[in-house]
Amino acid sequence: MDKKNNNNSEIIEEQNSRNIDNDNNKATFKSNIVFYADSKEVNSIDNKDDQDYLNISDSEKKKQSMKGFGDYNNIVDYIVKITRQIWKEKDIGLIYDTYSTGVQAHKGLINSHGVNEVISGTLQTLHAFPDRKGLGWSVIWSGNDKDGFFTSHRGRSVATNTGDSLYGPATGKKVMFRTTADCLIHENKIYEEWLVMDTYHLVQQLGYDPVEVAKKLAKSTQKLAPNLHFGNPETAEAGLPPQIYVPKSSEFEIGDFILEMFNKIWQRRSFNYVRKFYEENAVVHYVCNKDLVGSNEIQGMFISLFASVPNGKVLIDRVTCNKKDSEQDWDVAVRWRIQGMHEGQGYFGKASGKPIEISGINHLRIRNEKVVEEWLLFDGLEVLRQIYLDTDNEENDESNKYLDDGNFTGIS
Repeated sequence: MDKKNNNNSEIIEEQNSRNIDNDNNKATFKSNIVFYADSKEVNSIDNKDDQDYLNISDSEKKKQSMKGFGDYNNIVDYIVKITRQIWKEKDIGLIYDTYSTGVQAHKGLINSHGVNEVISGTLQTLHAFPDRKGLGWSVIWSGNDKDGFFTSHRGRSVATNTGDSLYGPATGKKVMFRTTADCLIHENKIYEEWLVMDTYHLVQQLGYDPVEVAKKLAKSTQKLAPNLHFGNPETAEAGLPPQIYVPKSSEFEIGDFILEMFNKIWQRRSFNYVRKFYEENAVVHYVCNKDLVGSNEIQGMFISLFASVPNGKVLIDRVTCNKKDSEQDWDVAVRWRIQGMHEGQGYFGKASGKPIEISGINHLRIRNEKVVEEWLLFDGLEVLRQIYLDTDNEENDESNKYLDDGNFTGIS
């Protein structure tokens, strides 16, 4: 078979199997959480908006095997077009065709089950923000039509709050908020999704106090998503330092690079390694629309975040790597969690002693073996909701009238 026509499972198998050559110290990487694909198989979004993408000429359109998906050209084409059709064209019914009946969706610790909840959440979002438009987004992917595809797509939305929302009455204010969604897809159906949204920033722009909103959300979701039940041994492995990750290869390999970076900076809090893994003038697009430039600002961000959970345990759920122009240039998506006790003064304010989980998805642009740009996203309001679970708010408080049972705000 021609090399360029190999499907993704073969690409993954080929790249992962290179770890057999250990005797020559040229092993790459093999892991059940690291996945690979080649950007040349699809039409990447990069800096295009969805309209630019739709105007790609027929001669430039990349074709993947998409059995069971209808007329979509490739998996990126699928994500771009269904997202546009649902949100911009308001074809809510397309959700029935592109989401599994029993779809599982995760938003922090709140889990949703079934396509009807996705429909409901999407309608609620469009009621509150009917002119919502998506800007500046990208899709990182892996897989094939036989075994199923994975996608991680990030977006930036602008909208006007002209309808009542989960957070309160309509304010008429224009807002901007970022989202990232990881999806598992098979035969035209999304059957599992992880959604991260900068809800804290959204609430701030609406003029509401995120702490007060979090307290109300905690009351309304007490049964749906109760407190975590774990202690220090399960989270921080108290008394035991995190293991040191040893790269499997003496040469640059993207899976090795990402896992070593997260081990050194995130798991071991060795923030001096920012200078090793990030380009000198790297930019991190952080929550609340903050851009951090250079090593000092990036280090400060990590210190503030981990000060809240100083003994928290970092869990990496998935790493997806898309090769660009060379083995040194990659776009990468990482889904991660930090579990620990909120026992420090940091990003989330005064220590509460509550067990919390911070869930996030990062997109990284690696060029010449360095991170040059990163989009780091977690839902700060969801963490505050966990912190304020079991608050003493009155159950029938009038201020809770806009809250539901924790229903989703729809797909991203």
